[in-house]
Amino acid sequence: MTNEEDYRKSFGDTKAEKALDHALDIRKFEIGLYWHRAAYFWALIAGAFAGYFAILSADHLADKEYLAYVVGCIGWLFTWAWFLVNRGSKYWQENWENHVDMLEDAVTGPLYKTVLERPPETDVFEKFIIGPAPISASKINQWVSSFTLCIWMALVVHALQKLRLACPLSPRHLAVGGITLLFTPLMWYRGKTHQGEYKHVMRKRGCQII
Repeated sequence: MTNEEDYRKSFGDTKAEKALDHALDIRKFEIGLYWHRAAYFWALIAGAFAGYFAILSADHLADKEYLAYVVGCIGWLFTWAWFLVNRGSKYWQENWENHVDMLEDAVTGPLYKTVLERPPETDVFEKFIIGPAPISASKINQWVSSFTLCIWMALVVHALQKLRLACPLSPRHLAVGGITLLFTPLMWYRGKTHQGEYKHVMRKRGCQII
């Protein structure tokens, strides 16, 4: 489809209202999934942070520098996965928001596209501190995941510095780092949604009463 006319023709007048209802419901569902996924990754990453610092603070733990390095790599990979999942969730949320934008005019009017906001504030506290602002919660979440990635990078480097002081890098250190570096681009390049055509195979089981 290359224009709005083709888009609207694909639904017709009779299907537009039902399509709008479905688009609104799926958009709400995608937003719920977005924050459920975020909570899942927050739990994993918080556990990794706790494990990292618990290992380094342990007095009698053998090989704790290597273990901290491993946990740092795990934390980095979990956070990278969270970063990518955030972007994927936002992609599908915007897909359904765009459908709502296109469908709503013929059904409800431009309700979703019309923003009603306060006039410009003159009070400094209202304008910059306690008043509403057009800030995207999902974008803030994306910035938090980016910041956490940087923190994990610093913690991995910190663990490597301790390794150099305690013992030389061994094949197991290189193996963990290599696996982490391998999976980082794989998640990016091989984790993208398929946007081509799908071909389905149908099988039907036979059934009879004897």
